[in-house]
Amino acid sequence: MQFNWNDPTAIMFAIYLVAMLGIGAIGYFSTKNLSDYILGGRSLGSFVTALSAGASDMSGWLLMGLPGAIYLSGLSEAWIAIGLILGAYLNWRLVAARLRLYTERAGNALTLPDYLANRFEDHSSVLRIVTAVVILVFFTLYCASGVVAGARLFENMFGMPYSTALWVGALCTIAYVFIGGFLAVSWTDTIQASLMITALILAPVIAWLAVQGHLQPGQDLHAIVAAEKFDLFRGASFVGVVSLLAWGLGYFGQPHILVRFMAASSVQTIPSARRISMTWMILCLAGAVAVGFIGIPYFAANPAGAAAVNANAETVFMEITKQLFNPWISGALLAAILAAVMSTLSCQLLVCSSALTEDIYRTFLRKNASQIELVWIGRAMVLLVALIAIAIASNPDSKVLGMVSYAWAGFGAAFGPVIILSLFWSRMTRGGALAGIITGAVTVLVWKQFGWLGLYEIIPGFILAWLATVVVSRMGPAPSQSILKAHAAVESEFERIGAR
Repeated sequence: MQFNWNDPTAIMFAIYLVAMLGIGAIGYFSTKNLSDYILGGRSLGSFVTALSAGASDMSGWLLMGLPGAIYLSGLSEAWIAIGLILGAYLNWRLVAARLRLYTERAGNALTLPDYLANRFEDHSSVLRIVTAVVILVFFTLYCASGVVAGARLFENMFGMPYSTALWVGALCTIAYVFIGGFLAVSWTDTIQASLMITALILAPVIAWLAVQGHLQPGQDLHAIVAAEKFDLFRGASFVGVVSLLAWGLGYFGQPHILVRFMAASSVQTIPSARRISMTWMILCLAGAVAVGFIGIPYFAANPAGAAAVNANAETVFMEITKQLFNPWISGALLAAILAAVMSTLSCQLLVCSSALTEDIYRTFLRKNASQIELVWIGRAMVLLVALIAIAIASNPDSKVLGMVSYAWAGFGAAFGPVIILSLFWSRMTRGGALAGIITGAVTVLVWKQFGWLGLYEIIPGFILAWLATVVVSRMGPAPSQSILKAHAAVESEFERIGAR
């Protein structure tokens, strides 16, 4: 292991980590009960809500997986970014404010399983259990992708063996989540989102200037980059383009993003949070695409420095940053990868912890547990889920983008249709919600194994889950009068507030 404390990069990493732990300590003293630990007491303003939602969404794949895919295949992979922007905007526009309002009216729900159980008056707790199980299954895989991204960073930066880097990267995140809970995660997300956007603006600009120095007078990028790398439709069938755009469908069902909406201080903060978040997201995705694409001519003109990227395209951002910036700036920019990993992994660990603590431990094992006990059980669950994720990520051949795409599809299909319909359709029933979640999750699991038609599994999963929810709701008895009245009251209040 080559970790030299005289190295500016190591010093910048250390400063960053100490700052995150410091925020974790502040979050610790601000955490008084389970609501504070898993939802921040619904106290987030528009700016923190916006950047926290963005940072928790854009994990290590933003600075590793997406630039790597663009570097290998060219602009044809940019359809993912286009789909994500469309999906995120619609999620903010259609879901955010209604979910914030509905979860407060539905028994002040703290988690997604809690919301669905209260929304449909599920006294049997079957809906709560199924929702929690789906969250745990797909989030453990999602957490594992974050652990892999962190391990790749420490492996590349400090020459650590993968097995060592795995633990170092994971412990960096576990520490402040364990200590500070949701408040620490949200506050650190704001800093991490700022660091990510700075890195993704600076890196492609400096790389572009470096590429310009290698071009002869009158030449442009076509002189270095193969023509097919410019083609948005290169090797892309209709199914391929639709599959990439369909990543946007995943937003409607991501628990770690939905919980940010639930934690906003009020419905009125949502519109400004949407504008901030979408601006941040567009700039970050454009920067990630630019890093991968400009990396093609940069490393073509600098073959001596291309060995690491040719071995693993997902290191393109790291290599550009190390080669083009002085060590101090490089250290700060590379900390953006750690920020991306930590921001997403931290909220995923917290959502898993809340599902285990609120929806299983308190509901079935200790109904009268004290708030202090629940907070410490939540911390213990963070450790448990993290250990399982580390075990899954122990394979050094794991790819970040592949793992993320599987989990993203699982959540999008299982929860997306159910969440949308539960917010807009009064006739939806508990049976419909249960059918939709199970159908979406199972379809993704099966479709992924067989890869039928080359179609991204979120598409059939989303469609079939939507149909199952509607059909089963129509076939069963109508919702109770109390459910219909609650839905009408939320609709009336939403119209009165006018949160657009």
